[in-house]
Amino acid sequence: MIIQTWHHIPKEARGAAIALGNLDGVHLGHRAVLHAAHAARPDLPLAALTFEPHPREHFRPDDPPFRLTLLPAKAAALKDAGATFVFALPFDDAFAAMTAEDFVEHVLHRGLGARHLACGPDFAFGHRRGGDVAFLQREAERRGMGLTVVPPLLDGSEPISSTRIRRLLQDGYPDRAAEKLGRPWEIRGTVVHGDKLGRVLGWPTANIWLGRHLEPARGVYAVTVGLPGGREAKGVANVGRRPTLGGDPETRLETHIFDFEGDLYGQEIGVRLIRFLRPDAKFAGLDELKEAIARDVEDARAALG
Repeated sequence: MIIQTWHHIPKEARGAAIALGNLDGVHLGHRAVLHAAHAARPDLPLAALTFEPHPREHFRPDDPPFRLTLLPAKAAALKDAGATFVFALPFDDAFAAMTAEDFVEHVLHRGLGARHLACGPDFAFGHRRGGDVAFLQREAERRGMGLTVVPPLLDGSEPISSTRIRRLLQDGYPDRAAEKLGRPWEIRGTVVHGDKLGRVLGWPTANIWLGRHLEPARGVYAVTVGLPGGREAKGVANVGRRPTLGGDPETRLETHIFDFEGDLYGQEIGVRLIRFLRPDAKFAGLDELKEAIARDVEDARAALG
């Protein structure tokens, strides 16, 4: 259940063990925090507290999109990790101005009735990030709330982080990003009408805009696709702005779904990037583009098995 307030929350959501953080991507490190909250108090409902929009989107709205997961996908991943409730608190000017002490008192203690908290060692909160883990420990203890501070989950010598995962995706390594996420990275969106060129070329595509998602390396990927109704499929996708056709103002994800016939317009699909096949390229004409797509389809089928 997604709850977007700390005022008058459902009775069954009060008194939870709560994992705290932005939790973008819900990677293995985030899951470790959630599991620690549950391990500390298995007798309590398990919840995650995050912020919507991401604070970086609030403070730096002109930055390029960077999100690994938008709220519905984040909530689904948190549920899969065991959370019954997701508190997605609206991060607006008033929330940004809230002091660290007020966050503990009015949000965590009075609003949510939290009984136990868990976070990473770098968790910071409140106006100008005025509250750190030591402050949280002290203030939580005063109010009868427990706190578990979870050390970073290491991958080799480096901690798993959303920043590292973003960099891997931007560099064309979705397979390595998946190892740190614990699942393939997925872009979810509503299928929109295009110019039907893929259909003319013999390779119809389902097109979605990236929107607020991170833009991964532009190019061609072997993908799996979550279709409406829980159906699964394989395919090949292109992330780019179609340089052969003069270019688009926004990056789109065009997916040719193998062995599929049907109308997906206006419906939501999830496209999971499995392997990067080649960079985006500009071809001399449509015949050359068509030949390249045929090779991409073969390569994607081989990669997916």
